[in-house]
Amino acid sequence: MKRTLGIVTLVALMLVSPFLGGQSKDFKTGQSLDIQFSVLRELSLFYVDSIKIDKLVQTGIDAMLESLDPYTVYIPEEDEESLEMLTTGTYGGIGALIKKVDEGIEISEVYDNSPAAKAGIVAGDILLRVDTSSTKDLTVEQCSSKMKGTPGTTVVFLMKRLRGDKTEEIKITRERIHFPDVPYWGMISDTVGYIRITGFTVDGSKDVKSALVNLKNNQGMKRLVLDLRGNGGGLLDEAVNIVSLFVPSGTKVVSALGKYKQTDAAYYTKEEPVDLKLPLIVLVNSGSASSAEIVAGALQDLDRATIAGTRTFGKGLIQSIRDVGYNNKIKLTTAKYYTPSGRCVQAIDYSNRNEDGSVGSIPDSLVKSFKTKLGRTVYDGGGIIPDVKIEPESYSRVSLSLIYSDIIRDYSVQYFKNRESIAAPDKFNLTDAEFEEFVKYAAKREFDHRTASEVEYDKLLSIAKREGLIDEFSDEIKKLESKIKLDKAGAIKKNSEEIKHLLEEEISSRYYYQKGRLQSIVRNDKQLMQAANASLIKSE
Repeated sequence: MKRTLGIVTLVALMLVSPFLGGQSKDFKTGQSLDIQFSVLRELSLFYVDSIKIDKLVQTGIDAMLESLDPYTVYIPEEDEESLEMLTTGTYGGIGALIKKVDEGIEISEVYDNSPAAKAGIVAGDILLRVDTSSTKDLTVEQCSSKMKGTPGTTVVFLMKRLRGDKTEEIKITRERIHFPDVPYWGMISDTVGYIRITGFTVDGSKDVKSALVNLKNNQGMKRLVLDLRGNGGGLLDEAVNIVSLFVPSGTKVVSALGKYKQTDAAYYTKEEPVDLKLPLIVLVNSGSASSAEIVAGALQDLDRATIAGTRTFGKGLIQSIRDVGYNNKIKLTTAKYYTPSGRCVQAIDYSNRNEDGSVGSIPDSLVKSFKTKLGRTVYDGGGIIPDVKIEPESYSRVSLSLIYSDIIRDYSVQYFKNRESIAAPDKFNLTDAEFEEFVKYAAKREFDHRTASEVEYDKLLSIAKREGLIDEFSDEIKKLESKIKLDKAGAIKKNSEEIKHLLEEEISSRYYYQKGRLQSIVRNDKQLMQAANASLIKSE
């Protein structure tokens, strides 16, 4: 107790001493720190149970930062790996996702060209032991921690293999696992190129440039779709570098304005562009945020691209990583960013959002208009509003239930177990017999197979019972029930087209990894196809 109190006292004195000189403008800060120290001292000395002061302080820090905005967070020393993932998209490990099952830990997905893939590990293999630790009593987090490690070190697994059901020991050397910012690119028609960008990590713009050059020089591309849907952002410099591929060198992309002049900055393109005239469509949705919005907003303001899809997330805040001592760091909001026209896309109200996280309704009185390079009117208030609004397809309730209950994923593993190969993802189709096989498989599993209509019917029935109307309308209710109520097989067949597509995507990923999944998704993506054919904003 004395040792802990001594540390707290030392820290408090270090923090409070600059403010002991009198009633300066920072007096209240010093007063608050003094009160905080007194509270910790009283807890340390007199609280009835033993407490860990460091844990208590971290709880206080987390709560304090949470009250500011959703993006200012404390990063303790032990979370340094998370910081590396955030900035570089890499970590040390074997390159696999896992989930908990009765036998231990199951491999859920393997990354292409990873140590796991090189060792022949596949989704559906059961991990029984990591080095000397049985996985039966390990949580997913504990097992993941043991699987990760410094690149070059080794880990030994005892695996029960999906194919053959044999048990064998596998020794794997960990590597630096990198999640590319461009997981897939290609041609989606004879003339339309496509680049999917999922993040903005170190040197990610180089991957975008490489894909762009290849499509332009070798694939006969006449227009390009940049897909930023679901892209939560990343490094601002990489966003600027991507914009630089399409606009003249020296073009202003974004401005940052903060509390102090030293945080203010303007970011201009530095590299020579790849193509200034290529017709460009940027596809966005409510999951496109931060650096993704910088790219979309800049290309829209400069009249260099047509923005298609739905309104973006509305995160116009810039975070900086600062050291707070003892290898701990804080990621804090230091500025707001502004597009070339002067718009701040930050949602006005952090809390006023829809269920999917997208920007909620904004009063017209709070929205300001701005002009693009060619004089078109654009607006602030939260997110980037597309030039061409294209709503995404929505999945049926039954399809979502099959996804969340892992039934589609589990069937894909069984499919992979029993078949050595399939056609390429852009050509692979389930046969009618194979789909019927899935229907029988799913009907034996537990999942909520009610359609949206049936859910509403159940609500209606509950209200009718409460109001005493059941007997009065019993015949009508029975007739309605006979038309709405479906068994599991009936509910799946009712939504067969979209469920079949979901199965083909999941099965493709078993054979062709994440790239195969995306390639399969693209061919059935109606929102993407509409965007690819959208009317273009005329640039200079």
